[in-house]
Amino acid sequence: METMPDQNYSNHVRRVPVFVATMLILMLTTVGAIVNLVLSWGDHERLYSASLILVISACGVVIGGCSRSFPLKAQDRAIRAEENLRHYILTGKLLDARLTLQQIAALRFASDPEFAALAQEAASKGTKPDEIKRAVKNWRPDTHRV
Repeated sequence: METMPDQNYSNHVRRVPVFVATMLILMLTTVGAIVNLVLSWGDHERLYSASLILVISACGVVIGGCSRSFPLKAQDRAIRAEENLRHYILTGKLLDARLTLQQIAALRFASDPEFAALAQEAASKGTKPDEIKRAVKNWRPDTHRV
C-alpha cells in the first residue's frame, strides 16, 4: 500500500488531471461544433447534423460541470456538519454563524488545539480562507475528499 506524504498548505489541493483534460476536450469540441454550425449555415444538408453536434457537445459540457459540482456541494454540506460537530465537541458551542462555507472548509485543516481559536478569529475578523490555511500550525490532513 502506497503511503501518502504528510499533507500541508503546499500540497493539500487535489487535482484530477483526467477530469481537467476531459473538460478541456469537451469545451474545445463545443467550440469546434460552433464553428461547424457557422460554416454550415447556408448548407441545408449539413445544418441539421451541425446543430445536433453542437447540442450534444454543449450537453457534454453541462453534464461534466454537474458531475463535478454536485458531489462538491454534498461534500460542502458534510464539511459544514462535521466541523460544526467538531467545534461543539471542543467548545460546547456551534460554529459562529458569521463563518462562510469557504472559511469552514479552510478550518477543517486545523488541528484540534488551534481549531477553536482560528474559528473565532476568522468569524470576528473575516479572515480569508487562504489566510486561515496559512495560519494553521499543525495540519490535519483531509485525504477523503472528492
